[in-house]
Amino acid sequence: MTSSGSGRPSRPLLEGVVVLDLATVGPAARATRALSDFGATVMKVGPVPSAGAMQITPPYFAYSGHRGMGRLELDLKSDAGKEAFFALAATADVIVESFRPGVTDRLGIGYSDLAEVNPGLVYCSTSGYGQVGPMSQWAGHDVDYLAMGGFLATSEPRSDGGPPLPGATVADAAAGGLHAALSICAALVGRSSTGLGCHLDVAVADGVLWLMSLAIDEHLAMGTEPGPRHDLLTGLFACYGTYEAGDGGWLAVGAIEHKFFANLCRALDLERWIDHQMEAALQEEIRSDFASAFRTATRDEWTERLAGADTCVAPVLRVSELPQSANLVERSLIVEAHHPEHGTFLQLAPLLAGMLRTEEPVASPDLRVTVTAEMLRSAGVDDERIAEWAAEGVIA
Repeated sequence: MTSSGSGRPSRPLLEGVVVLDLATVGPAARATRALSDFGATVMKVGPVPSAGAMQITPPYFAYSGHRGMGRLELDLKSDAGKEAFFALAATADVIVESFRPGVTDRLGIGYSDLAEVNPGLVYCSTSGYGQVGPMSQWAGHDVDYLAMGGFLATSEPRSDGGPPLPGATVADAAAGGLHAALSICAALVGRSSTGLGCHLDVAVADGVLWLMSLAIDEHLAMGTEPGPRHDLLTGLFACYGTYEAGDGGWLAVGAIEHKFFANLCRALDLERWIDHQMEAALQEEIRSDFASAFRTATRDEWTERLAGADTCVAPVLRVSELPQSANLVERSLIVEAHHPEHGTFLQLAPLLAGMLRTEEPVASPDLRVTVTAEMLRSAGVDDERIAEWAAEGVIA
């Protein structure tokens, strides 16, 4: 892999990796979104219209508009459709699926089936609770996995004492999507030395445990019960929390290190608290004084005074404010996209480290248009066979 003079990659890191994605939404779709932005060729695989399978169609802008992806349609319940899928799988590097555990085996397209024709295949199964275990057949969504992993119980409760709903699908995106993408990349690295792929059992609930590992490991080692205001990172001390400004806006304060706390106290004219940052008995007084001080100016006024002054203070931005954020603009984190039906719109650019940035408009494909025949042809299937499958309605 060559790099530019700045040290950034000059070519996509996953260039040449072919991924067949059997999922439409959720953690698996998050994972293949990341793989595509790292340069992999991702093909979304769905049923042909005549197969009558339930298909969730996400909005045109979801998952970054599926930029850089193509669409295949196969009838995986038919023998000919499975034959077509096996032809594609034989030359693919990765398959990602999110069926309920056991479904792909019953369809005859499970890992053991496909590994016979492609021993190097990395087969990633994403599910809520894993492929095996007493909860493997449970249905669930983001909030369920966060509940089962201790995340909701350690969050600041609502006014009625109940656990809050997070403002983002943390489980889908991180505990599932990034979990799967990282595991796939690790499996591809392992394959480079062994030539063999593997079956990855990505359980979103397991990923939540990893996100919660600081609290869980503390409990396992010490027998404590982590929860709201249990420790520094969950609001026990006034130096780590959120405060309302005079205009109703909010500020996030993360002044953990003493030097940052001291800077903050000086900026708020509260020097008397500098030497008492971690004194448990004084926290409510400190918190009250901080709250009173922050109400004397607007959110943006405090941001101008504090954000660049080594105080670990940042404004709580609404989603609608993000496109105007100087940092997003300077780092080219938003790009223009064009969809053949919905026209031009804005979306987040490929932004994780190692993804190639672009300031040029990107194409958002119309996923009603399929490239099934082209992909089968590139997998070595002859035109006559492709035409037969199309005539039989097992591909579209």
